[in-house]
Amino acid sequence: MFKNVMVYRIGEGFAPTLAEVQAALEPAQFVECGASQEKSVGWIPPRGEAYGPLIESVGGQWIVKLMIESKAVPGNVVRRKADERIAEIEAATGRKPGKKEKRDIMDDVLMSLLPQAFARQSTVIVWMDLENRRLVLNAGSQGKADEVMSALMNVLAGLSVSLIQTVTSPQAAMTQWLLAPTEDEWPADLTVERETVLKSTGEDAASVRFTRHHLANDDVRKHVMEGKLPTQLALSWDGRVAFVLTETLQLKKVQFLDGVMDESGTDKNEDRFDGDVALSTGLLGPLLDSLIEALGGEMELGAEAAPTSPPVTTEAADDDPPF
Repeated sequence: MFKNVMVYRIGEGFAPTLAEVQAALEPAQFVECGASQEKSVGWIPPRGEAYGPLIESVGGQWIVKLMIESKAVPGNVVRRKADERIAEIEAATGRKPGKKEKRDIMDDVLMSLLPQAFARQSTVIVWMDLENRRLVLNAGSQGKADEVMSALMNVLAGLSVSLIQTVTSPQAAMTQWLLAPTEDEWPADLTVERETVLKSTGEDAASVRFTRHHLANDDVRKHVMEGKLPTQLALSWDGRVAFVLTETLQLKKVQFLDGVMDESGTDKNEDRFDGDVALSTGLLGPLLDSLIEALGGEMELGAEAAPTSPPVTTEAADDDPPF
């Protein structure tokens, strides 16, 4: 249900009822793109049933789902067709169209080609945890997340959100974990796994990716000490959930580990929606709590996070250990 996680803090004062959210979403239900429409955005039943409710509540956790449909015509096709029209005008009138007329021709060509374009659809699940004032998106990019938040703000009056900021930045914490001499210095419930991306802060922007590689070793520490900082780090939580933490506090490649899905207790022949929601939110909630705690807790509104600085490399005596 959640392959990616972006987490926001819901502002104070937002406390609608389930019925109020349903009523707010109804005017913004998804409608497929028209023949000459490039994009359509709207809400669909998260359970997947036709004409079902637009918001579901499972164990007090609210789930909504946004559908995004878009049509795309290759730019080179538009330009080629537009050039043909411009050439026809020049041949017929002996004049070259100006910039504005060329833009209008490009727009006309695009509109004429859109009915032939295939529509692509994508969905984003939104989890609202009002008790903990947290909003979680299954979004893999900031652009997609911004689109979802814009759609939410348009329909839910009084909703305000902000990205969660932690006292210790994810990059600073990941750096500390990679430099830790022993696994005992990793945070409770979190384990560093076998994947990371390190990037230099210098002009060359050199980077190195470790995949299926034991990271608690001197080779990795050497790269970090030379100024390459982690932008991604694979972690697991409590032996139950694996994910990749990014420097912007996004969770990617979220995966429940072997045996965890059996905890839903749902018969395979039954609708798994309720069980999947209960399991996903029941695991991701505590995971986020543990992760935020490992990052020093949530930063107070208006405070500034300490900047991430490259580790300082010092010259060691010949008989001193390298780290």
